[in-house]
Parts: sequence; structure tokens; C-alpha cells
Amino acid sequence: MSRPPVDLRHALATLDPLPGELVRVATELPARYGVSAHYARWAGAPAAPPTGAGPAVLFDRVRPEHGPTRAVLMGLYGTRRRAAGLVGCTPAELPHRLLAAVAAPRPPVPAPDPSRWPRETLPLDLTALPVPVLTDEDAGPYLTLGAVLATDPDTGVRNLSVHRMCVQGPDTLTIWMVPGRDLELAYQAALRRGRPLPVAIHLGLSPAVLLSSCCPTSLVPSDLDELAVAGGLAGQPVELLPCGTVDAEFIAHAEYVIEGEVLPDRAPESRHGTVATPEFLGYQGRAHPSLPLVRVTAITARESPILQAVSGPGHEQSVLLGFGMEAAVLDLLRRRGTPALAAHCHTAGGGQLMVVLQWPAKRGPEDDLAVRAAAEAVLEHFRMAKLVLCVCEDVDIESDQDLWWAMVTRFQADQDLRVLPDREGFPLDPSQHTGYSPSLSADGRTAKAVFDCTVPYAQRARFARPRFTEPSLPAPRRPAAPLPR
Repeated sequence: MSRPPVDLRHALATLDPLPGELVRVATELPARYGVSAHYARWAGAPAAPPTGAGPAVLFDRVRPEHGPTRAVLMGLYGTRRRAAGLVGCTPAELPHRLLAAVAAPRPPVPAPDPSRWPRETLPLDLTALPVPVLTDEDAGPYLTLGAVLATDPDTGVRNLSVHRMCVQGPDTLTIWMVPGRDLELAYQAALRRGRPLPVAIHLGLSPAVLLSSCCPTSLVPSDLDELAVAGGLAGQPVELLPCGTVDAEFIAHAEYVIEGEVLPDRAPESRHGTVATPEFLGYQGRAHPSLPLVRVTAITARESPILQAVSGPGHEQSVLLGFGMEAAVLDLLRRRGTPALAAHCHTAGGGQLMVVLQWPAKRGPEDDLAVRAAAEAVLEHFRMAKLVLCVCEDVDIESDQDLWWAMVTRFQADQDLRVLPDREGFPLDPSQHTGYSPSLSADGRTAKAVFDCTVPYAQRARFARPRFTEPSLPAPRRPAAPLPR
């Protein structure tokens, strides 16, 4: 198997010769609304219809508020097949590849030849970058695939994670950090020392690095460097270089690097309303009243850089989140002694809320209960998981038609539906609200459900799927032996 692409440009080069996988748009478009409006038809659900999963789209000439036009890439991970193919495997294989990378990480190394990665220093002005604005309600331009690399000053462990950041001015961003996750813990550790947290924000990374950065903490624990996981997934270590203006490192192959410090100061995410930018579940996000500020100290880029972004709602962010979640689910079930054949975190649930589990053939009636118990364990263990759909090995979990077929013909609601009421959930789902369901004890809690569409062991003979019979072809005729002369 060949190694995955070493950087974003190599990834695009692998798509170039494949029909329908990469579309180039040469028309000049504004970063404000133009890019997102043009891309909307390819974003895929949860983006509003009419839309459907489509190609990666490279906009060659995107016009920022001021300054030169530059390239913007959207949709590189817009289908599960393409995302997995970029690291040399199928969607079913990728979660197992991530598990193998976690088990055998390859730590990053200083770039042995820095001249391989020449960079230029850009003006210290974020508003001169082609950062898309999606809707006229948005709080401002957002870095939607900004991968933040920071080192925890207490533990010395690096963390790479993707965060949404709003451009507040030429040298200022606001950043949302999930409370209790690695970057926020590193930030709090820096504040306890009376210092800001140095960071390197990357735009445009290799598939192995970006996929590894999206893995949940249950898969990549806090003491494991995501860059080491990326090295294991890529089959070669990630190369690092020192930042020029802050005490931090950056990934050498990144298209853009924004150096800076996360300050103790805070600011509202939006200066003109309560709306942030569309979220990955398909609804408009609410702006946070107070977020940490990032003071930008330098912006560097490769020659003719490509700014990579996602559209908020759509397949791409769900695909990026889903594969790491699948690996974590498979790991949990393996540790419980009830391994599933495969897991699929469906893009309709943002790659997190809806989990499809494919089970091997049942060996006895006790497996009926084991399947349901394992599905409930997934819902209890993963806060964001809301629905688990269980199917047999003859169902194609990548096919929505097959999943609906299994639901229609292998499910009876009075006995195959298991509801877990009032569990910790995910508040970006607007149904997880006491105004929607009075049975919830607080906003951000939810009822969870198992839909068991596996065939009961005792009924297995009645549910065999017919296979079309292959015709018997006549044996090839052997050429007659030549006559003797």
C-alpha cells in the first residue's frame, strides 16, 4: 500500500486525474457569501436542499475584503469514500487504521531539511485572507478548519485540535474551546502560570494529520500526541519547524500558519447580534457572550497558498468527525468483549449523534440480548451519541436504502425499540431542550434510543435475502491440436 499524501497539494494531485472528484472554479468570487453560495449544491445534508454530496471544489480566485485574490478549497472530505481513499483505504477500513495508529504512534520530528518547505511572511492582517462568510447573519469571517497546535505547560504534551475562530480584526481572533478538553486544559494551565498560551493555527494540512486531529479523547487520550497518531496513520513522522514569533512549533507542510497567543482577555464572539455561523447539525449557531482572544503575531504561507474551509452544515465536517468516533466505538465494544463487525457514524447525525452497528451472525438466543446491551453501552459511554441502529451483516451500512429497508422489515417498535430517558446529551441539537420535551431535566439532555433491526436468532431462517443465481457458463473450448504434418 502506498503512503498517504504528505501534504494537501499531494492530496489534490491524487484527485486531479479521477473523474468528478475535483472541480476547479476559475471565476473570481467574493469570500463574503460568494464561495459558500457556489458550493452549497455540493455540501450535502445537513445543508439545506437542494444539495448533495459532491466533489472537492478548488476556487482559484477568491477575493477577500482587500488584498490579492487567493485559492480556497472546500469539500475535500465531502464523501466518506474520498476521505478514506486519501489515506489509502476504504471507509470500513479507516476506523481500524486509526486504531492501529493509536496503538503504534510515530512521534513528530524536526524537519530534517527546512528548505523543502519554503514560506513567505504575509502582512499581519487577517482581513486580507480569503476567509469565507457563509450567511448574512454570521458574526464575521470564520476559520472553520483551523487546526490549533499547542503544548500543555504542565504535562509537556502537544495537542492538535480543530476549532472555530472568528476574525475580530487584523490581528485578533476569538476562539471556542470545548470545556475540559485538551486545548482548554492547556490554556488554563498557562493562565495559572500568569502567561498566555502560545499557539500555531494551521490552515491546509495533509489528510492523515487532519483526520487524526478530529479523533475524540476516548480514542486519543490526553497523554498521547495527535501528531504521533498522524505519523502512525501516514506511515511516516510529521515534520515540525519552530515558530518565529512565539515559543511554539508548527507543521512544516501547512499551507498557512497563524502564530499567536491565547490571552486571558475575553470578548464577545459577535459584535452585532446573537448569531455565530451555521453549525454542523444544520442549524444556525448562537454566538457566545464571552470567548478568549487570540492575539496574532505572524502569518506565514507557502507559495500560492490554499486556504481550506468547511461550510458548517454539510457532509464534510460530519465525515471528519465520524471516522474517529467509529474507531472509538469499535474500541469500546472490543474491550467489552462484544465486537461489532463495523460502525458507521452517519453524516445525518453530524458524524456523532447517529451510530450504525453491524453485527456478525448470531450464534444463539443469548446474542439477541448481547446486541442490545452493547448498543446501550455505546449510548451511555458517548455523550453525543443519541441513536444506535443495529443491523445484521447482510445489510450495507453505507447505503441509506439498505438501512431503511432493514428498519422497515426487521423492526417492530413494541419490542425492538429501547429508550433511555433523560441522559446527558449535546445542546447544539435543538430538540434537546426542556421547551421541546418537558421530560428532560435540563437543556442539553436527551432521550436516547436503540433501534434493533437485527434478526432474532430464532427467526433467522425467515429473513434470508435471496441472491441472484449466476448463470453457468460453458467451459472455454480448447483449441484443436494441429494436425501432424
